[in-house]
Amino acid sequence: MATTHPHRHLHLHLPSSYPLPPYLPYYPSLLSSPTKPRSCKILCCLSIKHSNDSQISTSNTHNHKQQTSNLRVVFAAGETGGHIIPAVAIADELKIANPNTEFLFIGTPNSMESASIPSAGYPFSSIPPVRLYRPLFSPRNLSLPFHLIQSTIHSFKLLRDFNPHIVVGTGGYVSFPTCLAALFRGLKVVIQEQNSVPGIANYLLSFLAEVVFVAYNSTVECFPRKHKCMVCGNPVRLSLRQFVSKAVARKEFFPRAGGKEEAKVILVLGGSFGANTINIALLNLYSQMLLEHKNWFIIWQTGVEAYNEMESLVRIHPHLFLTPFLHSMDLAYAAADLVVSRAGAMTCSEILATGKPAILIPSPNLEEGHQLRNASLMADVAGSRVITEDELDSTTLGTTIDEIIAGDEAVMADMSERALKAAKPDASAEIARHILSLVEASTKKK
Repeated sequence: MATTHPHRHLHLHLPSSYPLPPYLPYYPSLLSSPTKPRSCKILCCLSIKHSNDSQISTSNTHNHKQQTSNLRVVFAAGETGGHIIPAVAIADELKIANPNTEFLFIGTPNSMESASIPSAGYPFSSIPPVRLYRPLFSPRNLSLPFHLIQSTIHSFKLLRDFNPHIVVGTGGYVSFPTCLAALFRGLKVVIQEQNSVPGIANYLLSFLAEVVFVAYNSTVECFPRKHKCMVCGNPVRLSLRQFVSKAVARKEFFPRAGGKEEAKVILVLGGSFGANTINIALLNLYSQMLLEHKNWFIIWQTGVEAYNEMESLVRIHPHLFLTPFLHSMDLAYAAADLVVSRAGAMTCSEILATGKPAILIPSPNLEEGHQLRNASLMADVAGSRVITEDELDSTTLGTTIDEIIAGDEAVMADMSERALKAAKPDASAEIARHILSLVEASTKKK
């Protein structure tokens, strides 16, 4: 059930001034053992590129480096990259702060996390999946209690054997049963909410979690116990915080012509599994766009499921880079002048962290309306353009791209500046610092 990959095989967004609560000391001392239990008894293409440069971690996190020799942390994360990437980013920061930290990631079998977590160099164990179908009273949810109990028992056993100091839930179907099992064992639990509005699982867990890390100030209002919330931003990949010149990045995708200073690169993202409506709109647009603009280039991530079909319909063009999945997202963002994308929480945070002008096309298929709210927030803070699914076609997309890239350069500069100002690139380091302090506080109470 548990598989461990000790090495990494990889190919492949306002620093928060939120103060530490008075009951959390800033620097931890040596940890002994976890708090005593309370009386209450894929086909996957996600890769997470790591940086070898530990200097990008903030100095506050480095202050913990020689501390805490036996910290053990469990992460419950899965289903999508939006849940997995923050978990890995936080784990990376904890590892920088204390290289002796032991980790265990819990997810579901044959999933995105079952492939991406081991490839990132972290131990992984699986539990039976628990899926909540919509609508809530769907007949398919009749077996939900059984699956929830089953998964919670499996999680309980894993936590008993690993004996962590703290459990961190970043979302996905695996997060709720794992955090529930942790609470039954009397363990400290913290959760991290990436979206502007929380999902059902994180909303329920917020009543029992020690701390709720949120990405946006507005998200605090969505939780009943607001005093538990800390606005830290969303953790982004370490590689995105490294400087890569635009010319170098472009040569990775367009070796012959991508390095030209006058070139404009459009990065089109549809998420790990792709976005059919975006693909269709671009399919009817790309050829004419590249014909009219000789210095434009397109990096087009179709998504795994749509790649074969798109490849058969798209004509080879020297200014077009077509791929099912982007393994080097740091280079893709560095190369881009404009990003066209869905409005997933992590994508929005990465757009902010890299300071990119963006056109967002939120998915209408998420019941809580996460992406619609994320896109609205991005429009407010970074000036991102928003096209709804109903509005999307090749004409609307082409006109919006042209207005931004071929229009006044001051517009792009303003969008980029606003994005960078709204970014929180050190979110993972700040969250890691809070986690270390929380664990230290609990050990001192023993």
